[in-house]
Amino acid sequence: MSKVVAIASGNLSAQIKLHGAELSSLQRGDDEFLWQADERWWGRHAPVLFPIVGSIRNDKAQTAAGTCHMGRHGIARLKDFTVAEQSADTVTLELCSDADTTAAFPYSFVLHMSYSLEASAVGGAVDTLRQSFSVTNTGTDPLPFSVGGHPAFNVPAPQHTGAWEDYALRFTQPWSYVSPGVNAEGLWDYQIKTPIVDKADKLPLDRQLFCYDTIELEGTPDSRVTLVDGADKPVLHLDFEGFPYLGIWSPGCESGDAPFVAIEPWTGTATRTDEDDILEHKQGSLTAQPGETVERAFTITLL
Repeated sequence: MSKVVAIASGNLSAQIKLHGAELSSLQRGDDEFLWQADERWWGRHAPVLFPIVGSIRNDKAQTAAGTCHMGRHGIARLKDFTVAEQSADTVTLELCSDADTTAAFPYSFVLHMSYSLEASAVGGAVDTLRQSFSVTNTGTDPLPFSVGGHPAFNVPAPQHTGAWEDYALRFTQPWSYVSPGVNAEGLWDYQIKTPIVDKADKLPLDRQLFCYDTIELEGTPDSRVTLVDGADKPVLHLDFEGFPYLGIWSPGCESGDAPFVAIEPWTGTATRTDEDDILEHKQGSLTAQPGETVERAFTITLL
């Protein structure tokens, strides 16, 4: 079992595994909001996605530094991190490139994952976890990459009403969007079209949304989405400025009863079916120049 580090602020607490720097618990008091990795549906909680989000074609891509060989969501979630810094309410975990990572991704880097908590005053209504990504290029070639979060949340949520199908995602304003789908190779296929919202500010959870795996939102209004319960009471919201894409996923289309939904801020996406296999060309790819550090962060706020 992976070693776990714990942080807390007021009534808010979190646990993070050293393996994969994966958030494994987010609690307010005794109430657990994060999915607890039941293998019957999905054996993870909130993996860190780096240096790719989703899949590359045949798990292989070309770069200026050589060939990449990586499975879905990359290598960070498979590696043990070390504790770089820790206080009562904050921890920073570190992954440095090594022979294992460079065999898969031929670049030198340091990845820092930081988690910090800010609890409301006693009796307050807002508690926030901030998840930060910091990628430093320690090599001599420009480093192409994407980062993403993959937190999954218990639905029904603690202290909230309604069945899974009664929950919804609420946006800050009405908008219209049609999502692409994931094909059998794990690539984004823009010929698959799943209507998501049509001049509406709410997306009811529906098992059929996920028949093509994950749905993807691009240009979400104000980079915020709120999970609401069956009585339209907010459970939590994610703020993800700097992440142009948002994945929404539950394996419910296959099983019909998975009791969670993943809400995933991404800087990039899986390879598109109409893209080539050069990593630098991948949709949403970021670049860290030699010696440069690129940072992104999103927050989860319990309401």
